[in-house]
Amino acid sequence: MRLETERLVVRSLVPGDLEAVHRLLDEAFDGGRRVGDPGALAERRSWLAWTALAEEWHARLHQPPYGERGVTLKITGELVGLVGYAPCLNAFGQIPELRGNGSGGGNTPEVGLFWAVAARHHRRGYATEAARALTAYAFESLRLRRIVATTESDNTASQGVMRKLGMHVLRNPLPEPPWLQVVGVLVNPTFKE
Repeated sequence: MRLETERLVVRSLVPGDLEAVHRLLDEAFDGGRRVGDPGALAERRSWLAWTALAEEWHARLHQPPYGERGVTLKITGELVGLVGYAPCLNAFGQIPELRGNGSGGGNTPEVGLFWAVAARHHRRGYATEAARALTAYAFESLRLRRIVATTESDNTASQGVMRKLGMHVLRNPLPEPPWLQVVGVLVNPTFKE
């Protein structure tokens, strides 16, 4: 899957992306502590190979294109972020607006949307632009009924992206799990809930 926006190209990840992806993920999830760690680089190399293999097999098995895609600048080709779809099995029933049909607080499956942009490229709208392209693809090509995104209560930047995408931003009234404190939900406008 390759998508283009005004300023970006969303594309498959390739082995040559290893260094940029490693820095970006280290910055986003490890606080920059593991960038010089050869073990961490080896883990990311393995993850990158798995990501490419998963993309190939999702397509062969006619499954949704789950997984990460690179976000690159059209003008330079620089990898500035990651975006993708993730299968989400979570306690969405804890959120009253998502219960539906008396599902209570149980786990339910959703298709999740995620994004991460390198810190030096924050506040330029790249996350919103890339996520908007994936949302359009999800609704038009995959014909998904809805898509979700999750984050922590203190991640106001991700909540801002959710709002810019037009997501209805919901709060979990329960303290656990910590990664499910805020859920953005966007319903495909061609379907009625």
